[in-house]
Amino acid sequence: MRVLIVDDEPLARSRLNRLLTQLGGYQVVAEAENGQQALQLCSELNPDLVLLDIEMPGADGLSVAAELGNNQPPPAVIFVTAHPQHALAAYQVAPAGYLLKPVGLEALQQCLQRSGVSTRVHLEKQKASAPRLSFRIGLEQRSILLSELFYLQAEDKYVRLVYQGGEALTETSLKQLQEKYPDQLLRIHRHTLVLVERVCGVSRGADGQHLILLRDCPDQPEISRRELAQVKALLQSS
Repeated sequence: MRVLIVDDEPLARSRLNRLLTQLGGYQVVAEAENGQQALQLCSELNPDLVLLDIEMPGADGLSVAAELGNNQPPPAVIFVTAHPQHALAAYQVAPAGYLLKPVGLEALQQCLQRSGVSTRVHLEKQKASAPRLSFRIGLEQRSILLSELFYLQAEDKYVRLVYQGGEALTETSLKQLQEKYPDQLLRIHRHTLVLVERVCGVSRGADGQHLILLRDCPDQPEISRRELAQVKALLQSS
């Protein structure tokens, strides 16, 4: 895990660096002595975790953490301070942890373990393990995250994938896709599957047919009368 240490006191930075070395698995990519320098280094180095002092010259740790919260995804922030009275204000900017100086090895280890779920490293691991749909464009094999999908529609011998950023064709049948992703894909017509997490409503077309509303998707595929009940049941349950 890549770590940035921010503290205006050189001895405090050195202590944290030494403790992280003892724990293993953490790489200190840089040290900053003030808030402005911390923001610049975060922009350049994209650390997974920032160990951040609160009281510093110039921009304090609270304002730095608030600005880092706008990053996508943000680094995890653990405040390291000698002043316990800052705890309430600190938690208003949603840190991963709060440590009081002088920091001990056990306290640091426990705080790091608790903070791990919100780091960039964990988010990237989750993304890497997320289900994907594969397809071919010409001779090139491509894939998208299943979560990027809007809907799938059977057309002749192929299935058309409509997703964020474009469309593609696959030879995998609707039946095979639904069997592979039974919890993520919903059949709304014998020709159409949609991504469950995008379903947000039902509308009526000019000819009276029912159409499905999908989040962020301009298209409104038709719902067959046979499948209308389960679509409404899904909307009611959510």
